[in-house]
Amino acid sequence: MASSPLALTLANALLRPAFGSRRDPGRIFDRIVVETGEAPGNREFVDGFRALLGWWAKAENLTPVGWQSAQGHVRRHLANRARVRRLIAEHPGIEREPVDRPVFVVGLPRTATTVTHAVLSLPDAHRSPRLWELLSPGLELPPRQRRRAIAAGRRMVRGTDLFAPRFRDIHAMAAEGPEECTFALPHALMPLSQADIPEYRAWHGARDFTADYRYLKQVYQVLQYGRPRRRWVLKSPMHLENLDALLRVFPDATLVWCHRDPVTVVASFCSLIEHGMAVSTRPVDPVRIGRVWLDLLSRAMDRGLAARASIPAEQLVDAPYSWLGSDPASGAPKLYAAVGAPWTEADAARLPAAVARPEGTRRHSYDLFRYGLTRDEVESAFAEYEVLRAGVDRA
Repeated sequence: MASSPLALTLANALLRPAFGSRRDPGRIFDRIVVETGEAPGNREFVDGFRALLGWWAKAENLTPVGWQSAQGHVRRHLANRARVRRLIAEHPGIEREPVDRPVFVVGLPRTATTVTHAVLSLPDAHRSPRLWELLSPGLELPPRQRRRAIAAGRRMVRGTDLFAPRFRDIHAMAAEGPEECTFALPHALMPLSQADIPEYRAWHGARDFTADYRYLKQVYQVLQYGRPRRRWVLKSPMHLENLDALLRVFPDATLVWCHRDPVTVVASFCSLIEHGMAVSTRPVDPVRIGRVWLDLLSRAMDRGLAARASIPAEQLVDAPYSWLGSDPASGAPKLYAAVGAPWTEADAARLPAAVARPEGTRRHSYDLFRYGLTRDEVESAFAEYEVLRAGVDRA
């Protein structure tokens, strides 16, 4: 990993005087709760984030920017939860908004889930959440407030690009582009992409995520309320480990499961984690990243395969990497047919822009060996999945 960008070095220097506050995360958390407000019946949600901030504060090699990011993560989720609950109290009809037949793009990360999400978001009849909406979900905004919300999303993207210049080459973000549910799910794996937090990893692995998906549905009901109803197209690789909870809350969902060689997936994703984590943690330990994320990804796959056994065939679409990762012009119509959506000339005309690499980005290169892993280890961890993937590729 190269040395820190100058902007990141300066930010750490400026934030260092406040870094000592991580010795008392409870006091910081109480201040955040006062700032964001706490709705009745919200105790379990709040307590989960209190524990997370306490664990995050103890993370090894956390930087001042990392500690500031931890507080920002907790503050955003608590503020959004309070806003969603307040809006539902003011507009009870929000919870009666139907979220009919949503499409969820799932699968391991780096399997073309992002491009699949982008392609399925093309038609006017489909609706995917934009990054700026997920950062601060709410009802339809007046033009001036909408511009401010979009500008806040753009600042977040610019900050990521400034502090981690190579991250955009791996996973480019745009404030007004489709983005994944990870930004709205309360207890996703996102904190583990910024710091090594073993207590949170254990807590997360034992959690029943049904309540998180009920809240996720409320977020999309808020974003739908008072606006035209369209078919939601949603995405996160992190859904893979919670398909049972997802389908309890969205029982008529169609799952588009993206597939790719797990050896490539693990190497590519570890590289993404390394570049992202370097913003908050210094030094970064690539071998530790490899061990932690091989465990997390293989566990997610095991849970996904267990849930898959009870998913009706008509609700499951297997999308091999070749469909959009290598041949989108022929793969996109197949994908649309599989989810029961018409493929039109207008969609075909929009396709090149949806699958193009963002201007100015470079090719992503990665090496499994850097993360202390071997091909045999990864193939062994995903042996059951490889049987499934071979069948998908043959089909």
